[in-house]
Amino acid sequence: MFFRKAPLLLLFLLVSFFSKAQQQQDSVLTLQQCIDIAIRNNLVVRKSETQVERDRLAWQQARANLLPTLNGSASQSLSYGRSLNPTTNTIVAQQSNSGQYSLSSGVILFNGLSYVNAIKQNAFAYQAGKMDFQQVKDLTTLNIISLYLQVLNAEDQLTQANLQFDASKVNLDRETILNNAGSVAPADYYNIKGTHANDELAVLTAKNNIITAKLNLLEAMSVPFTRDIKLVRLTAEELPVSYNQSPTQIYSTALSNLALVKAADFRVKAAEKEVAASEGKLYPTLSLGGSIGTSYSSTVNSSFSNQFRSNYTYGPGLTLTIPILNYFQNRNQVKIAKLDLRDAQNTNTDTQVQLKQQIEQAHANMVNTYDRYQVLLQQREAYKASYDATKVKFDNGVITADLFIIAKNNLDAANTNLINARYDYLIRTKILDYYQGKLNF
Repeated sequence: MFFRKAPLLLLFLLVSFFSKAQQQQDSVLTLQQCIDIAIRNNLVVRKSETQVERDRLAWQQARANLLPTLNGSASQSLSYGRSLNPTTNTIVAQQSNSGQYSLSSGVILFNGLSYVNAIKQNAFAYQAGKMDFQQVKDLTTLNIISLYLQVLNAEDQLTQANLQFDASKVNLDRETILNNAGSVAPADYYNIKGTHANDELAVLTAKNNIITAKLNLLEAMSVPFTRDIKLVRLTAEELPVSYNQSPTQIYSTALSNLALVKAADFRVKAAEKEVAASEGKLYPTLSLGGSIGTSYSSTVNSSFSNQFRSNYTYGPGLTLTIPILNYFQNRNQVKIAKLDLRDAQNTNTDTQVQLKQQIEQAHANMVNTYDRYQVLLQQREAYKASYDATKVKFDNGVITADLFIIAKNNLDAANTNLINARYDYLIRTKILDYYQGKLNF
């Protein structure tokens, strides 16, 4: 019995193993995977994508308006009493059954190029919608990058807190031995013990900060929270380096590449074509049409099929419609279109002005954080040298614990500040990358 069940048991163990391995693999995410998931799940992104499809359908309809129309109609009626005999054109008093059947078609030959300009207007609006969609994705990407780096920052802070905890544990173990032997002042021992407790609290705080950072990231990705999620560390190339582009260079690139700027520019072009399309409605409309039809009547002494074949009428026609007075609708539409154009132009100008100001501020923030990082780097080296010298003196009993603790706290704070400054600088550089349309991974 056991040997018969052994293959099934082995299969079950293999499936369980690979399923668990797959779950562990799925819980490790790269920055690009986080961005892709966020863009796929983000409600604002999905709404923007839906709007793009609406804009595309509007453009498609504008083009279809140039196509000929084709409509068919059929009517059947039953009448009692006096009716017209279509053969003799006399009035007869009898029940009659009649039918009318026709096909008609028409096409606009000229309408002041209103339809043509409407096509261009909707085409530009569609392009603007696509740029809006890209803008939403770019902002989502930038937000995910920031949150991703915050998780890495929190993890680095935990690593630093653990190093501080381990170092203080060594000091506490040494002081405990000396205190038990009566070879150290009680105040020094309790100062070291209190410092170790502070380091333990720092570890707990760092762990909680990781959970909070992961929660914020996964919430932005619109996925359920899990403590087991792990993020792939960034490569060495992501370490702080000097950002070479000037604000002027970044602004020049942004004018060409940033989706926000392109969307505003396309809307100006769409508004210009809206004006042209509205002005076209002030001109006469010339259309070509044609129809074919037949009829049947029971008052005629002939079969339905004979009448259907014999009663054909057909012919083309031209229609010229001249707008003279229509409640001033067309002229007011032109005025409204010109106001829309003015709004689009003002928005475009304001977008560029604000963009320049934002880039100047973002660049200043980046320079400040980079300079701060360099200063903190030097500070950490100075406090590291001070700590090493102080620790030698403390270990040899030359100084008291309070002086040693001051040196240790200075070094710990410098390490913490340096980690924060590093990730702060990375986020600032990514903001400048966003303005240049370089958020690609």
